[in-house]
Amino acid sequence: MKAVCLGVAIACLVAACATTVSPTGRRQMVGGVSQQELNQLGAQAFSEAKSKGPISNNAKQNAYVRCVVAAITRELPPGAQAGWETALFANQEPNAFALPGGKVGVNTGIFTVARNQDQLAAVIAHEIGHVVSRHHDERITRQMGAQGALQILGALAGSRYGEGAGNAAVQSGSILAQTGFLLPGSRQQETEADVVGQQLMARAGFDPRQAVNLWENMIAAGGSRPPQWLSTHPDPQARISELRQRSAQLVPVYEQARAAGRKPNCG
Repeated sequence: MKAVCLGVAIACLVAACATTVSPTGRRQMVGGVSQQELNQLGAQAFSEAKSKGPISNNAKQNAYVRCVVAAITRELPPGAQAGWETALFANQEPNAFALPGGKVGVNTGIFTVARNQDQLAAVIAHEIGHVVSRHHDERITRQMGAQGALQILGALAGSRYGEGAGNAAVQSGSILAQTGFLLPGSRQQETEADVVGQQLMARAGFDPRQAVNLWENMIAAGGSRPPQWLSTHPDPQARISELRQRSAQLVPVYEQARAAGRKPNCG
């Protein structure tokens, strides 16, 4: 019976998944959970992060982050522009994240390496690039297959049907939040988020060349041990080289955006 159930669950998982093409033309498997469930998991992970805090009450810094997020999200497709929520965490680790459902979290420590609005835009646009590229969906779909369809799909179903399955659903939600949202993505995903993010920031009127300066600052701040946000990403020097090459191509996009009136003045 267990084997039959597992087979049915795996068949359901395969049927639910789909092969799609990412913004850079890469084939990816998505659809392990619905967009609605992704948004709910994003909201859950964001709520948990805020509950752990601490949240910064610095009004100027909060307004600064919201301004940059607003400028970048205006360049998203119409249905994805509105409703983005931000949180500024009083945490000295230079880090940031974005989640499905329109959530952005930034640590105050990022200001030690993102020293102007263009560099902060490079960080935030990269994180939003993960959302745009459906990386959370891709990671969850991959993880569901790796951990076993029966356990996770059963927990997701249990969250809807019956009190007895409630604890399993909560546990599954925690697993999915960790594997799909909080753990670092693959290097392939990180490179893709760089590409998409740099394009986004240029279209929003932020200087794409400042992405290079940001990563130089990150390396300098790391000393012998790079910051956690940096250590989970591709080789820093290779990354800087790629960012520099793309920035030269994106300068005309940036200049056109400025000429069209997209001139962020966030601080």
